[in-house]
Amino acid sequence: MRRPFNALLTILMILLLTLPAHAGVPMNTVQANVNKVLDVLRDPKLKGESAKEIKKKKLRAIYEQMFDDVELGKRTLARNWNILSVPQRQEFVILFRQVLEKAYIDKILAYTNEKIVYERESMVSGNQAEIQTKIVTSSKEIPITYKVILKNGSWKVYDVVVENVSLVLNYRTQFNDILAKNNPEQLLEILRKKVKGQ
Repeated sequence: MRRPFNALLTILMILLLTLPAHAGVPMNTVQANVNKVLDVLRDPKLKGESAKEIKKKKLRAIYEQMFDDVELGKRTLARNWNILSVPQRQEFVILFRQVLEKAYIDKILAYTNEKIVYERESMVSGNQAEIQTKIVTSSKEIPITYKVILKNGSWKVYDVVVENVSLVLNYRTQFNDILAKNNPEQLLEILRKKVKGQ
């Protein structure tokens, strides 16, 4: 009777030893990164208009740690990813990040110490999870789900769903519409202009 138990224990030990030691629980990773963002936003030394660029620089560094740009770009373009050449994909990933920054940075900088509640973590597969959170304001609760993927031993965000609206699906619709009438180079040109504010 001891043999099957010993075999099971051995298998469990092997599985545990082969898991990335520094991956951590997905929710802990998301929470740690969100806390870093909050530290920047709450920093009393970074108040006022003059500190805006320093804040942005610090937030960019956190974004790079927190998000998987390539996965985000790939999922946003879906099947259209394959029609872009490798250099076009590389440029798209950079431009898309800049478009997201322009669209969301002011909303992030407008944070005024609302409470963030981490509700639950759901494993979607062995390397994907969803972290359900909510921002609690004085008048409402805003549900936010972070979709994360395990890559090279780190959990990275590849989609954010705010009040049931997926960042990936929202932009996928826009890019599908553009690529239905334009080629990849024209899509990149549209994004270049958007980044420049034209």
